[in-house]
Amino acid sequence: MVDIALKFKHFGLFFVFIGLFVSTNTLAQVPVEIKDDLKQQIFSFKQIELLKDPQGNLTFNQISSKAFDTKFIPSKSSTPQTRELNTTYWFRIRIKHNERAKKHFILEFFDQTIDHITAYLPQTNGTYKIKELGDNYKFQQRELNHKNFELHIDNDNSLTQTYYFKIKSSQISDAIIVLRSVDWFISYALDEYFFFGIFYGMILVFSFYNLIMFIAIRQKQYLYYVLYNLSVGLFEMSSDGIAYQYLWPSAPGWNQIAYAFALCTTSIFALLFTRELLFVRAKAPKLNRLINWIIALRIIFFFYSLCFNQNLFSYKFIEFIPLSVAFFTGIYIYKKGYLPARFFVVGYSFLFLGFTLKLLIMLGFAWLNFGVISYYSLSFCFILEMVFLSFAIGDKVSILKRKKDKAQRQMIRQMAVNAKLKDDLNQELERKVEQRTKEVFHKSLIIEAKNHELLQANDLLKQQAEEITRMNVLLEQDNQELQTNVEKVTRDRVMSADVDFEEFSKIYPDRESCNLFLAELKWKNGYTCKKCKNTHYYPGHIPYSRRCSKCGYEESVTTYTIFHNTRIPINKAFYMVFLIFSSKGKISSHKLSELLGIRQSTCWTYGSRIKTVMEERKSKLKKANKNGWSELVLD
Repeated sequence: MVDIALKFKHFGLFFVFIGLFVSTNTLAQVPVEIKDDLKQQIFSFKQIELLKDPQGNLTFNQISSKAFDTKFIPSKSSTPQTRELNTTYWFRIRIKHNERAKKHFILEFFDQTIDHITAYLPQTNGTYKIKELGDNYKFQQRELNHKNFELHIDNDNSLTQTYYFKIKSSQISDAIIVLRSVDWFISYALDEYFFFGIFYGMILVFSFYNLIMFIAIRQKQYLYYVLYNLSVGLFEMSSDGIAYQYLWPSAPGWNQIAYAFALCTTSIFALLFTRELLFVRAKAPKLNRLINWIIALRIIFFFYSLCFNQNLFSYKFIEFIPLSVAFFTGIYIYKKGYLPARFFVVGYSFLFLGFTLKLLIMLGFAWLNFGVISYYSLSFCFILEMVFLSFAIGDKVSILKRKKDKAQRQMIRQMAVNAKLKDDLNQELERKVEQRTKEVFHKSLIIEAKNHELLQANDLLKQQAEEITRMNVLLEQDNQELQTNVEKVTRDRVMSADVDFEEFSKIYPDRESCNLFLAELKWKNGYTCKKCKNTHYYPGHIPYSRRCSKCGYEESVTTYTIFHNTRIPINKAFYMVFLIFSSKGKISSHKLSELLGIRQSTCWTYGSRIKTVMEERKSKLKKANKNGWSELVLD
C-alpha cells in the first residue's frame, strides 16, 4: 500500500510539473521568426504584450527589468488599442532573427495618427538603440518617406530579441505592428499609393464635374456636394497620413485638428446637400428645422472643443447623429414619393453600414475587425456613397428634364390649338370687316359732308381761340405788373411806416429769407476770403456759408454782421434793427420787449449795440435811402 501511495505521489508530482510546463508555455510570449519566405506578419494576441503606464513615470530600465516581466499581458484582441487618451502604453514583441536570411526586413506601424512612439531596438551587444516616431514630428525626420512609421531591423544574428515601444496619443489609436520584408513592403506600398490615387482621383473628378455643373446652372446642391466630397477627401487624407506627407509635412500641429475640422465640415455639408437635393424645406419643414439645429450645434461643439478641450475631437461617434438624420430624411422623403431619394437612401445605406462597423470596432467589438477590409471599409463606403449620390443628382436632373419636356409638349399642343382658334377668329373677323366696310362706305359720304361743316366751324373756333390767347397774354402782363406794384407798395409801407412784427414778417418771414438777404448784402460786390484774400470759394457746410477754395476758411452768413452770435431769432433781430432805425434810436427797451416778446434786459443789451453802431455811422445813415437800416447790418 505504501508503494502504491508513493507511486501515486510520484505520478501526481509528474502531472503537476506537466501542468505547470504547459501553463508556462501557454502564457509565454510567442516570437515571430524571420524567414526568407515571410512576406509580412501582423503581431496580434500573444505575439504582442502591453502594459499601461497611467502616470507615465516608468523608465525603460524599469520596463525591461525582470520585475516587470510578468506585468506585461498578452493582447486580448487581434489589434490592441490605446483607449485612454494621453496615457502612456508600453508594448513589446519578440523576433527570432535569422542571419542567414537574404532579405531585409522592417517593422511598420500601420496607424498614422499615433502622436509619440519611442522605439527601443535591441542590439547584438545587449544595448538598445532608441528612435522617436509619431505624427508630432516633422515628416522629413522619418527614415522612409512613407505615410506609415517604419523601422529598419538589424537581422545580423540568430537570437530571439525583445523590442519595446512606448506609445502615447491624443486619439484612440491602433497598435498595429507589422513585420514586413522590404521587397514586399515596396510592392505593397506601390499598390497602396496606386489605389489611393484612384480613390482621391475619383473624389477630385466628382468634385470638378459637380463644380462645373454649379457654375453652369447655379444650383446650390452641386456646390454643397463639391464641398462635401472635398471634406471627405481631407478626412481620409488626414486619417491615412497622406495629408501629412503632401499638404503640411513641416506643420505636425495640423495632425491634431485637421481630421476634426474635416469631420465637422463633412457633417455640415452633408446635411446642407441633403436639404437642397431632397427639397426638405418644402417637403418636410420639421426635418428642415432639425437639420438647421444640428448644423448649429455641430459648429458650436467644434469651436468649444478647439478652444477648451481638444480631447473631445476623439469622440468621432458624434458624427453618427448628423449621419442618422440625413439617412432618416432620405427615407422619409422617399416614402413621400420623391424618386431621386431612392439612390440617396442606397448611398447612405452603405455609408451608414461602414460608419456603424467602425463605431462598433471602436467600442470594443474586436471580432468585427477583419484586417485591411475593416480598416478601409469606410473608404469603400464613401466611394459607393459618392457614386449613388451622383446617381441621385442625375436622377433629379432627369426628372426635371422630363417635366420640362412634358411642359414643352403641352405648350406646343396648346400653341397649335391657339393657332387654330386664331385662324378661325381671323376668318370671322374678315367676314365682319367686309360687311362693315360696305356699311362704312355708304356712311362715309354723309361723314364727308359733315366733316366739311366741321372744318368751317373749326376755322371759326381757331380765330376765336387766337383772340382769347391774345387777351390772356395781356391779362397776364397786367397781373404781373399789379403783383409787382403790390409787393413794392407793401415793402415801401413796411420800410417807411410804423408796422407790427406780423406785417414785417411778410417781407422776412423766416431764417431762410433773412439768411438770403444777408448773403446778397455781404457778397453783392463779390467774395473775398478774410484770411488769405482769395476770391474763389465753395459752398460751406451750413446754408449760405462760403468756404475758401485755397485755405479752407469757412465764413457763415452772419459772421462780420451785427447778427453774429446773437441769441435772438434772426427775423426778430431784423425787426429790432428796423424799429430802432425807424425811431432814430428813441424807442425804449420796454417797448421792444412788448413788440417782440423778448425779455427787456435782452432788448436793452442788443438795442444798445445797435444804437452804438447808429451813432458811429450817423453821417453815413443821413445819406441812406428808405432802406438805410440795412447799413447797420455789416460790421
